[in-house]
Amino acid sequence: MEFSDQLADDAWNTTALIDDLLRESQSSAQQLREAMIYATMSGGKRLRGALVLGAARLSDPDRDQHGALRVAAALEMLHAYSLVHDDLPAMDDASTRRGKPSCHLAFDEATAILAGDALQTMAFGTLADARTHTDPAIQVQLVAALAGASGLYGMAGGQMLDLQAETRQLNLAEVTEMQSMKTGALIQCAAICGGIVNGADEGLLSALAAFSRDLGLAFQIADDLLDHEGDAETLGKPAGQDAERGKGSFVALMGTKRAEAAAHQLIKGAVEALAPWPKNGYLAHLATFAIARKL
Repeated sequence: MEFSDQLADDAWNTTALIDDLLRESQSSAQQLREAMIYATMSGGKRLRGALVLGAARLSDPDRDQHGALRVAAALEMLHAYSLVHDDLPAMDDASTRRGKPSCHLAFDEATAILAGDALQTMAFGTLADARTHTDPAIQVQLVAALAGASGLYGMAGGQMLDLQAETRQLNLAEVTEMQSMKTGALIQCAAICGGIVNGADEGLLSALAAFSRDLGLAFQIADDLLDHEGDAETLGKPAGQDAERGKGSFVALMGTKRAEAAAHQLIKGAVEALAPWPKNGYLAHLATFAIARKL
């Protein structure tokens, strides 16, 4: 299958499973479930889900991929929660996301907070479910990996550093650390979890970690470039907010040309990390796509 077709197939399957998981969940809190559906069904690249599925197929292409698909859905639900909370007035105060009103405007702030909370817990519940993997040890590894990527040492910690960057100028090393936590940790977790769920050995898990670490930084540089050069209509969200708030970014610190060169160098290193595995084509294409995208 061509890369673009496989990417679209992975995105469709991940989205369909998230929809199934949410719609099969019976609760009298209907507004909360509607907000969760709204937050997860608004489009997006499903990059984290694609990383899970690509890493899983590289680890064991002959295994039934339903467990990996559930991991992909969990990572995307966790990511959706982070976007809902990022958009809140107390965080980035964004009015739109993917061309639609942010969750707190489509519903209200309290509902948006609860929707994020519920998506986060549902992500962990999905990983701990026997339908994802029958081995409790694998379930624990998946849950532990996501906990590490999303908490104090990962996404939440990175968001705190990002908020603090509004009051002081960060240098390049500090921006790199912040973005490695805020954005990169979950991207790295996606690739590693794809390997875990399909039984990757330590050598491949290490390579997937190196691949996705470089990819995560390159992805954020590309995001900074889009924010710098794009507009709200194209991006589907407010553009230039980081600059308005005085936050440091790779583009602000390096300039456009150096930032572009750094992103390409990181992707080169990412692809080289998987060179010993001949069937790495999908992940290699995905890495290139991550910095060539326009949205």
